[in-house]
Amino acid sequence: MHQTRWIAAGLLMSAAACLAELGDTVSPSPDHPAIGYFNYLKHSLRDPVSELNRKLQQGAVQLQFENGTGYLRTVLEALHVPIESQMAVFSKTSLQFARIEPTNPRTIFFTDAVAVAWVRGGFIELASHDPQMGVIFYSLEQDHVGRPEFLRRDDCLRCHISEVSLGVPGMMVRSRYTTTDGMPKLIYGGYATDHRSPLEERWGGWYVTGDAGKARHMGNAVVTDDGPESMVTDRTLHVKSLAGKFDTAAYVSPHSDIAALLVFDHQMYMTNLLTRVGWETRAALYDKRRDLAVRLRENATELVDYLLFVDEAPLAGRIEGTSGFAERFGGQGPRDSRGRSLRQLDLETRLLRYPCSYMIYTEAFDSLPAEARTAIYRRMWQILSGAEKAGKYARLTLADRQAVVEILRETKKGLPEYFQAVTR
Repeated sequence: MHQTRWIAAGLLMSAAACLAELGDTVSPSPDHPAIGYFNYLKHSLRDPVSELNRKLQQGAVQLQFENGTGYLRTVLEALHVPIESQMAVFSKTSLQFARIEPTNPRTIFFTDAVAVAWVRGGFIELASHDPQMGVIFYSLEQDHVGRPEFLRRDDCLRCHISEVSLGVPGMMVRSRYTTTDGMPKLIYGGYATDHRSPLEERWGGWYVTGDAGKARHMGNAVVTDDGPESMVTDRTLHVKSLAGKFDTAAYVSPHSDIAALLVFDHQMYMTNLLTRVGWETRAALYDKRRDLAVRLRENATELVDYLLFVDEAPLAGRIEGTSGFAERFGGQGPRDSRGRSLRQLDLETRLLRYPCSYMIYTEAFDSLPAEARTAIYRRMWQILSGAEKAGKYARLTLADRQAVVEILRETKKGLPEYFQAVTR
């Protein structure tokens, strides 16, 4: 751990310089006494990679090295990350941009709390969510050693703390117009992606396997001299396997599943929202801000709208993946007595069958300050009970709201008693 702290401390100056450029977009600062993102000695991290690091040091877990993929398979297994979640990115948009191209894409795997990225010939990148601190970034060198160690990488904050990440160390999903060599064509712009993004703006620079139905998207397509208007074709929209795009035998999966991409788009912004609300609430409590009640209401409104998919971009017909991700993800539960789960995917008109994010079950949610959770639950009940009459909430039908409440009653610990009332 001394080596980890030394490396991270050496990177701190570059991260701090980037934070200074953000100005008022970061509220509060990662250095705020109530946050202490860079205070390695005071705060014991509880994110999945930190916990795995401790097990490695204790000898409780060992990582196996394989030719070609190095530690990738065993890291995924140790962190309980499914191979079915693999997504492949061919745009040069990471620390390892020099290695990334359409014939050598960077693959990303994920769970609710951790994302693992691997590119052939490079090191493993990890973004791991700590319930208090937010996303912590790590790398693992692909050298066969007796006791490998994940090293914290605060230099990742040069990109991963910005307005797109809501001013906290977080995740970003971008869609870029990408050329045949993987370079983003910045003159054409691009998009930050979450579940509110229309599909036609998603996945530029990403491979996508599966059937998008009637929808169009930017996946699998590259910009040529003809310009961006001609890049999306029937050939780019209906790709079942990545075989032929690159040497898939060198990868752990030949898929970049469209269902996984849809879930990932939702989850990354939800993760940032949870982090930001936690940071703002803890800082406001520490500072004894007089506007705390106002901030809690505003943050709860924003977070709950996203949690309940109020502004979700509709899907245009049946979407089908190729890796089995949808079935594996939907089978995780928890389930109520009628077999219903907030992880069940719809993939016809919307992402989830029951419009409430499964992220409500995460440590990131449960570790929010009590004041924030109280405000969030109160706002959720205003909407789910039918008391909120604003027009945009009409898309949540009575049947949807009843189903969500019934599932939460049986599966969510700590749910306020007023959720036992009747929805209308």
